[in-house]
Amino acid sequence: MSDTASPALKIERLTREAFAPFGDVIELAGAKHFAINGGTTERFHDLATVDLGPEGGRTLVNVFRGQPRQLPYEVKMLERHPLGSQAFIPLKTTPYLVVVAPAGELDVSRIRAFVSDGWQGVNYARGVWHHPLLALHEVSDFIVVDRGGDGHNCDELDLPSTYWLTQAELDAVQARPKAA
Repeated sequence: MSDTASPALKIERLTREAFAPFGDVIELAGAKHFAINGGTTERFHDLATVDLGPEGGRTLVNVFRGQPRQLPYEVKMLERHPLGSQAFIPLKTTPYLVVVAPAGELDVSRIRAFVSDGWQGVNYARGVWHHPLLALHEVSDFIVVDRGGDGHNCDELDLPSTYWLTQAELDAVQARPKAA
């Protein structure tokens, strides 16, 4: 880190409860599920709310290929999608980082950082501030479901100061046992 006055963000384990103010955690644990196709397939149902906003639009399904970020990593900006939600579903089990702040006027005192277990996806609720994809360790592919159509649907904002994602914070959260 080049600026020792800039704070390091505490990294939290990604859970449904902790992430609820920002959207949905997409994971199989605790999800509604049932057998379909004559019992040959198990359907994990309704894992996230796809929000196309009151203006309508259409659902986009994309693949994003994220280049790995090295820690320490300087968080200097956040973005939001005011017209719809945006879901990231990893195609590998490689952990990745998520940095968010609540929807509305950006309040930097409410920025939070999470680490996924690798299988978990996230669905950012409409208007939630978030950092672009933060892959770790290796190139990582994600299926991304978001809104297409008319209207401006991406606001970017430079932060008034920088925040750091550090290896020490990542190691600390990964060393703590998972809550039962």
